[in-house]
Amino acid sequence: MNNKNNARVYKMSFASVYPHYIQKAEKKGRTKAEVDEIIFWLTGYNEQTLQQHIDNKTDFETFFSKAPQLNPNVSKITGVICGYRVEEIEYPLMRNIRYLDKLIDELAKGKAMEKILRN
Repeated sequence: MNNKNNARVYKMSFASVYPHYIQKAEKKGRTKAEVDEIIFWLTGYNEQTLQQHIDNKTDFETFFSKAPQLNPNVSKITGVICGYRVEEIEYPLMRNIRYLDKLIDELAKGKAMEKILRN
């Protein structure tokens, strides 16, 4: 995956993808609250700051650059998502986006929250 392809993803609005995360989770019997908990864990956002990014249609690049604190346990997120091993993605922003994809994927696959949140 080269950085030109990545640029398109970086400029996508987080708000445009967020409903898909929720839909993917709810289709498998999980909840919006669990999706939000994953986002809070990964980024350090809270309900209010997450909602501001959704309302402002913040792009992914800004969403992650403004994140209060990326969770120190992100390195424990491993495996394949969208055909790429997350731990081998060289561009930090794309790796962060794929971390989020991977966590939502694990939620939809029925994994326990404590495992998803690497506790």
